[in-house]
Amino acid sequence: MNLSSVRALGTVSLVAFTVLATALAQEQGPPQQGPPGGGGGGGGGVTTPNPGPNVPTSPFPGTRDRQQQPQFPDPTRQPFPEMQRPVFLSGKVTLEDGSPPPEPVVIERVCNGVHRPEGYTDSKGRFSFALGQNSAMMADASVNSSADVFGGGGFGGATRGNQGGFGGTGRGISERDLMGCEIRASLPGFISEVVNLSGRRFMDNPDLGTIVMRKLGGVEGTTISITTQLAPKDAKKAYEKGQENAKKQKLGDAQKEYEKAVGLYPKYAVAWHELGLVYKLQSRNEQARDAFAKALEADNKFVKPYLELALLSAGAQKWQEVADTTDRVIRLNPLQFPEAFFFNAVAKYNLQKFDDAEKSADEAVKLDKAHRYPKAQHILAVLQAMRNDLKGAAENMRGYLKHAPQAGDAEMVKGQLAEIEKRLGVGEVVEKKEP
Repeated sequence: MNLSSVRALGTVSLVAFTVLATALAQEQGPPQQGPPGGGGGGGGGVTTPNPGPNVPTSPFPGTRDRQQQPQFPDPTRQPFPEMQRPVFLSGKVTLEDGSPPPEPVVIERVCNGVHRPEGYTDSKGRFSFALGQNSAMMADASVNSSADVFGGGGFGGATRGNQGGFGGTGRGISERDLMGCEIRASLPGFISEVVNLSGRRFMDNPDLGTIVMRKLGGVEGTTISITTQLAPKDAKKAYEKGQENAKKQKLGDAQKEYEKAVGLYPKYAVAWHELGLVYKLQSRNEQARDAFAKALEADNKFVKPYLELALLSAGAQKWQEVADTTDRVIRLNPLQFPEAFFFNAVAKYNLQKFDDAEKSADEAVKLDKAHRYPKAQHILAVLQAMRNDLKGAAENMRGYLKHAPQAGDAEMVKGQLAEIEKRLGVGEVVEKKEP
């Protein structure tokens, strides 16, 4: 590929990535309508000026457009709703040497990037629970994202708008609710094996076996704030009321309860985080930034507020802020947050720090085993093409199209791939003719 073609490819993609990051910051809630009491527009998230007609309708290009992916089962495709039943799980957590963890471990269900605590291990590392029905675990706000709390549609085919049983409602969970889900153990300083729940049926053996955790050096960032356990009873009660109101999309009532919680306990990091999400969904971005900053003042190893701040900065196209914030996340925990590397790659690309962008994109692809951020492969491909690694670029473009067949820019990427394959083919013919 000649230099002009590579630069053209990079220019087109730079525009696409700028729009992508803006869309990521915009679309944090349900697409049907703004939540009651909030200032959000049709996207249900932060309303910012539309940067143009090419804004993707999905926050993660590669998943189907949300307008084509309803929150609830489509009656035209599924005549009868899936039955919801209790799903029981049990198992054991050990360290690599077979010994139990040094302290109780949180067992999380992670569905398409959203973390939900389900239970704790006992002193011997054992656990047993029914999915989604441990209301006591909901006292930690760090499990939710704005899309989850306010009913966002499922990414990658999962339907999250009606996952029965959360918050101890007593309802069960359907097989559809487990699509894109896995079980893992969570303890600061350790990384856990994961157990895939996709395809699991309610009559399957509940025993998940042994989940092994290994100690990590230099990993400090977590998805659960250590300050939650120290919150006084009244603050936790206010927080729980905020959660209930948030799930009903009563933003004003949720805001009052979260404000009460942090007033009673100013170091309540997860409550500050949830308050920031409420402000964000009301397009009160400066107040959201302040709340996320307060969350980090309370617990600077709590990763989720950093990611939310990065999204706000991306929406404003403040790429240096995005880069700095995601650099911080990567330093805290370089092993569990592919989204941090993805946003970092987008930011570094727009800052024209192409070598750094390529490294981050490559790490995002390696860590993203569930392919929640397939756009990272396209970014990586473009950067490889720009330094004339055409075989690598072609491989990653094929990967992007495989995992993102319905992406809005799929036709553009197909054209880029065809151009690269054409150049590769010309090179092969020349090589064969040489003596």
